[in-house]
Amino acid sequence: MFLAGEPVLTPIAILTPAADDPAYKSHWPVVLERLSEALAMADVTAVPTAWTDHVGDASGLIDYPLVLGVLTWGYYERHADWLAATKLWGEAGVKIANPVSVLGWNSDKAYLRRLAAAGIAIPPTAWSDQVNQAEVEAAFDRFGTDTLVVKPTVSGGAWKTVKISRGEALVDAPDGAAMIQPFLPELVAEGELSLLFFGGRFSHAVIKTAKAGDFRIQSQYGGTYAPVAEPPADAVALAERVLAAIAEPLLYARIDMVQSPDGWRLMEAELVEPDFYLSQSPDGGRLFAEAVRSRLASGA
Repeated sequence: MFLAGEPVLTPIAILTPAADDPAYKSHWPVVLERLSEALAMADVTAVPTAWTDHVGDASGLIDYPLVLGVLTWGYYERHADWLAATKLWGEAGVKIANPVSVLGWNSDKAYLRRLAAAGIAIPPTAWSDQVNQAEVEAAFDRFGTDTLVVKPTVSGGAWKTVKISRGEALVDAPDGAAMIQPFLPELVAEGELSLLFFGGRFSHAVIKTAKAGDFRIQSQYGGTYAPVAEPPADAVALAERVLAAIAEPLLYARIDMVQSPDGWRLMEAELVEPDFYLSQSPDGGRLFAEAVRSRLASGA
């Protein structure tokens, strides 16, 4: 029973990794706690549920006024299930954000080709259906570099990402579609800048840097994150151009970019399950909570 004047909390579902997935097992509950604390500011309570429990049956999600797919880490290892699930949720009328269309196409980094065609600057990229040594050797010459990065188009958290130098054999190559890019030394020297948006409004920015001797900026590889009080205006402008190029309405977006000698380049538009870095947010995630409350009020 609620006491007089006590707020009534609205439960929403937060989709989490599969229960049997050991990856990030110690990390995602910490992020869930941050999300829950932020949502509480809008009188919303988060109910965690593994996305893999709803692949063949959407009935467990249909009664929630909102479902957020923001913690579905590891979906890329079960990509066929992920695509089937998002299709099912859409057909069943699950109220999910971001929209199921976005959760589908954004789960494959080939979407960067579409954004590049729309005028968004991305790193030089060679696309492959199945990368091999010959393609890698050609990419060294094509990009005029001695160091490349090879990664699957369906991936996350640097999963199966390989850094290779000229003259080295390609080992542990991604199986299936991949992208080959010149290694950007700015990624190590200056870091990757992430800009967070909720309900289309800019929230906060974070710079992520790799530990000494590594190129991966993710925290599980020793990367460190720091808030950026005032991100460069041209970086914000790039992020806004990215968002404008996406037709679907977005509840949340994390735009990751690196500054190259030719200006800022989009690394990824993270619209499926990005960490929002709420511990680095000056308002503790209030703008995120307000965007969720607004979505709930609209009934969309």
